[in-house]
Amino acid sequence: MKLLIKQRVFSWTDSYDVYDEQENPKYFVKAEFFTLGHQIHVYDRSDREVGAVRQKWPSLLPSFDVEAGGEELGRIEKQFSLFSPRYELDYRGWRVEGDFLGWDYDVMEGCCAVAHISKELLHWGDTYVIDFQNPADELMCLLLVIAIDAANCDK
Repeated sequence: MKLLIKQRVFSWTDSYDVYDEQENPKYFVKAEFFTLGHQIHVYDRSDREVGAVRQKWPSLLPSFDVEAGGEELGRIEKQFSLFSPRYELDYRGWRVEGDFLGWDYDVMEGCCAVAHISKELLHWGDTYVIDFQNPADELMCLLLVIAIDAANCDK
């Protein structure tokens, strides 16, 4: 199964449209404009908030709490690294491996892949693909990818 995340090109804040593999609208992602740190909300097509990614503020390195259905699911923290980004996850027992800046990485649970994240080239605006196996992991994968994206673009 796949989700396609398409960044809106002309927007004041980070906002994305998320589609299923048949390119039917599935979710809408929007960041708050005037906040300290990233505050990102995920809505379903009936405009009901289904998840959020909130940056912990203040902190030396970016750290994000991930919530769904009003319940905290875990935390993602960017770790200090000289050459490539590294993350510590307290999130469903998952870990991430790969090239985060190049948008080619895997989400792992034990020795099994939960999802593969990649960037599609030659699109108007950035388009990312989340390829996951278990339909129950769909929203959790989406929230994780949004948190990693926010940590990568943090200033």
